[in-house]
Parts: sequence; C-alpha cells; structure tokens
Amino acid sequence: MLLSHSKQFLFVHIAKTGGTSMRDALSQYRWGHRYALAQFICNKMSQLCGHKIGSRFPRHSRIIAAKEMLPEEYFEGLFKFAVVRNPWDLQVSSFHHIKRERPQVMQGHDTFESFMRWKFDPSREYQYHIDTSLQLQTDYLVDLHGNLLTNFIGHYENLQSDFDHVCKTLGIPSKKMPHKRKAADRASYHTYYTDEIKALVDKHFAKDIEILGYQFDEQHAKT
Repeated sequence: MLLSHSKQFLFVHIAKTGGTSMRDALSQYRWGHRYALAQFICNKMSQLCGHKIGSRFPRHSRIIAAKEMLPEEYFEGLFKFAVVRNPWDLQVSSFHHIKRERPQVMQGHDTFESFMRWKFDPSREYQYHIDTSLQLQTDYLVDLHGNLLTNFIGHYENLQSDFDHVCKTLGIPSKKMPHKRKAADRASYHTYYTDEIKALVDKHFAKDIEILGYQFDEQHAKT
C-alpha cells in the first residue's frame, strides 16, 4: 500500500498485478509534505525494531486497514485505487514466479497442472508464498460489509492507459510505465489449462470473476 499525503492518494498493492511498476512510478509522492521527516524517522525506527512500531502499512495491506487506522474524514478525501488482473493469468504468473524464485516451496510439483492440484488441495499446509495468490483480489478492496472502497480499479491488461488516468485525476505528469517483472518467455495463459484445472480457478475466484468482469476467453475485463 502506498499513501501520499502530498497528493492525497492511496494505492492498494495487490500481488502479481503490476503493482511494483505502479509503486515505482508513484513512490516520489510519498514525500514532499510537512510530515515527511517525521514519517521517514518513524519508518526507519520501525525497520530497526522489526516493524513492531507499526508506523507504516505493509506492502500488500488491504484497504480496510487504512479505513480503520486513518481518520475517517482524511480517508474519505483520498483518491483510492488499485490494479487487478485476470485470475487465470495471475495463477500462471504466480506459478512461474515461485518456480523461478522459491522452487523449494513447490515440493516437487514443478508442472503447472501438478502444482495447481496441490495448491488447491484443502489438506495442504498453509505457506505464505503459495497462499498469497489464492486470496481474492476483491477482498483487498472492500470494507467489512463487502462494499467497494476504491474510487478507481485499473487493470493489469491496460496498465499504461489506466496509469495515465490516475495521473490525470491526481494532476501529476504521466510517463511511460516502468513495467517491471513483466514476463516475455511464456505462452498465453489459455494454453496452461485443462478443463479440470480451469474449474478449480473458476470456483475459487468466482467472486473476483463476477465483480471484476473477467472471462477466461477474453484477455481484458469488461468495464
């Protein structure tokens, strides 16, 4: 999560949705306000204490954390936005990310089909790096009653144009997105799925698919 006091925005960073690129493009706006020095000192102290002070929101915090911790009037005045991604594509991305950076947690399930069966097995023990990508994207964006709290939801598939919209709304100059961690070494996500594996994603992410407007046979969400 990225909070800017100077530009009055809150970016909710959902994993594997291009959020690192968005954060890098907007991180300069974390500073430049009268509380910046105090914020910097508190952040460094929190790091030295293992973040026990709790002076900043973790990278992948849900928006409800900001709603509960910030003054109501201040929270309501923020421009709140996030980026989401096609759920089937996100699972392929997560598979390759884990296989590349943390293969040891896969426990031998090194093909997509085997990995997905194991990943969705309810008897599997919880593992942070595996289960992060099983969390519903919509859960990051709603209050305790399921109401959306964001003012704008961008899409990974339209990252540049949606970033341009954010910049226009905030009154800041746009630029070419530094699309970090974008993979160019794999086929379309469609080719990874059998009917059985697709059904696992269909069922688990039904809420995301309905609210965010994604369909398996369409790369972009319906808006």
